[in-house]
Amino acid sequence: MEHQDAVKALGALAQSSRLQVFRSLVVAGPEGLTPGAIAESLEVPPATLSFHLKELAHAGLVTQERSGRHLIYRAAFERMNDLLTYLTAHCCQGTPCLDAAAVACDC
Repeated sequence: MEHQDAVKALGALAQSSRLQVFRSLVVAGPEGLTPGAIAESLEVPPATLSFHLKELAHAGLVTQERSGRHLIYRAAFERMNDLLTYLTAHCCQGTPCLDAAAVACDC
């Protein structure tokens, strides 16, 4: 992951509602959630949720897929793992201190 990509991802997550949305999608796993399910569980107005999902998608942290009449949003686990790897790559005075598997999600 490039520095600018990490800044964009961290910036997207640096807002309380977006972080909650992203965490909900991580918990949902590969099946993902519809915007309606997210809005209902987090009590976020649909227009506000749409804005937050757009910001997360722009940062590459969520994906969107149409399934019939519904949109399904999913956490982009590979991108999340890339961000975690970037943040921990040189955490012990410049030497790798964590096995990549220790910071990766197998979803």
